[in-house]
Amino acid sequence: MAQYTKHPVSAPPAAPERESTGHLLLRGYIILVLVATFAHSAVYNLLGELGAAATLLIFVLATLAIGIPLLAQRRPQPFPWRRLPWAAIAYTVLALISVAWSQWRGTTLVTWVLLATVTVNALFVVQVLTWHEIVRALSSAFKWILGLSLALELWVALVVRGPILPNFFRRPEGEVDPQWYWVRGNLLDGGRIQGIVGNANVLAIISLFAIITFGVLFATRARWRVTLALWMLLAAYFLFRASSATAYVCAAAAAVVLVVALLMRRTTKPGGRTRLYALFIGGTVLAVVAFWLLQKPLFALLGRDADLTGRSDKIWEKVLGRWAEHPVLGNGFASPWIPADPAFDGWIVDHGITVFHAHNMWFDVMMQLGIVGLLLVAIAFLSLLWRSWFFAVDRPRWDLKADRDYSPITLLPSLFTIVLLVQGLTESTPIMLWGWMLLVMLSFKIKAIPLVGVGERERVIERGERARRVP
Repeated sequence: MAQYTKHPVSAPPAAPERESTGHLLLRGYIILVLVATFAHSAVYNLLGELGAAATLLIFVLATLAIGIPLLAQRRPQPFPWRRLPWAAIAYTVLALISVAWSQWRGTTLVTWVLLATVTVNALFVVQVLTWHEIVRALSSAFKWILGLSLALELWVALVVRGPILPNFFRRPEGEVDPQWYWVRGNLLDGGRIQGIVGNANVLAIISLFAIITFGVLFATRARWRVTLALWMLLAAYFLFRASSATAYVCAAAAAVVLVVALLMRRTTKPGGRTRLYALFIGGTVLAVVAFWLLQKPLFALLGRDADLTGRSDKIWEKVLGRWAEHPVLGNGFASPWIPADPAFDGWIVDHGITVFHAHNMWFDVMMQLGIVGLLLVAIAFLSLLWRSWFFAVDRPRWDLKADRDYSPITLLPSLFTIVLLVQGLTESTPIMLWGWMLLVMLSFKIKAIPLVGVGERERVIERGERARRVP
C-alpha cells in the first residue's frame, strides 16, 4: 500500500519567480520615454518649444541617473562595445563635428542635443530590456498614443465642436490656415484626423507601427488577445482616417516583406530560397518600373499630385541646390530645421509655414552632412536591413539542434525597417526622433542579442529560470 513520505524525491512546489518592483518601475519609465519620443509633437503642442526641450532634457538626465548605476551593478558583465551600431554612432559624432563648418551653428548645436538624447535613450532601452520586453513596451506606448488620440478627437468633436490650436485653450479667431491647427475636429465629418500628434501623416505611420507590434504580440499568444485585436482595429481605423498615401505605400511594402519572410521560413528544399529571392527581386524591379511609368494615374487615385504635393519642384530642388554648395561635408547638421534660424526662416514655405525638413531623408542628409553623412546613414540602414532580414528568416540555432520554432518577434525589426526606408523617400522623420531611436535600438539589439530568449535576462523573464546571482 502506498504511503506518504516526508522525504519526496522532487523539490516542493513553489510559485514562479516574479519580476522585481524596481524592474517594473524601470519598464514604466521606458514606456514614458517612448511615448514622449513618438508623440513629441504632442508635447510640443502642449508645452511649447521650451517645454518640449525641457522634457527631453529631463528624460536624458533621468536615463543617465538610472543607467550608470545599473551598468556599475553589472560590472562583471562587460558592456558590448563591439556590438554598438557604429555607423549610427559615427553619424552622431560627425553631426557634432560639423559645427566647425556649419552655416547655422546655433541650429546644429540645438538639434545635435536632440539627436544625442534620442541615441542615449535607445542604447539604454537595449541594455535593460529583453526582446519581449521591448515589444511589450512599444505596444504600451502605442496604446497610450492611440487612446489619447481617440480621447482628444472625441473631445474636440463633441465638446469643442471646432478646431483647436496648440495649448488646448487657444481657440481660432478669424481665418486661420488649417495647417496651424493641432486638431481640426474631423472625427465625425469624414475628414483627415491628426490625433494627439497633430499630424495626419505621423498618426498614420504610428498606427502602422502599432498594427505590426500588436500583430506580433498576438502571434506570440500573449495574454488578452481579444483586447489586442480591438487595439489593432483602432489602429487600422486611424490609419484609414489619416489618409496618408505614404503610410499606405509603407503598409503595402511591409505586407509584401511579411509574406516573403513567411514563405522563406516554410522553404525546406535547397534551391527554394534562391527561387524566392529571384521572384521577389524581379517582382520588385517590375513594380518600380510600373510605378514610374504610371505614377500620374496612381497619384491621382491616391488623391495626390504627381510632384508629391510640391516636394519635387518646391523643396527638393532647393535642398539639392544648397547641397551643391558644399557636396562633401555638407552645410552643417540640422534635423529638424529650426524655422527661427535666419538660414531657414522663409527659405521654403508651404501654406504659410516654414518647412522644417526636406521631406526626403537622403536629400536632407546630403544637404546637412554631404556625401560623407549620406554614406554613414546608408551603411546604418542597409546593415540593419541585412541583419533584420536574416534575423527574421533564419531558424534560431546556437547548438546542434536545428528544428527550433521561429519566434514571431523576429519579424518585427525587418517590418519596422522597411517602413522606415519607404517613408524616408517622402519624409525625413526616419533620421529624427522616433525614426532614429528605432534605427539605433534595433541595430544594437540585433547585434548584441541575435537570438530571442537567449541570455540571462531573457531566461528569467521568458523561461522562468532563476537568475544567476552576481557578487
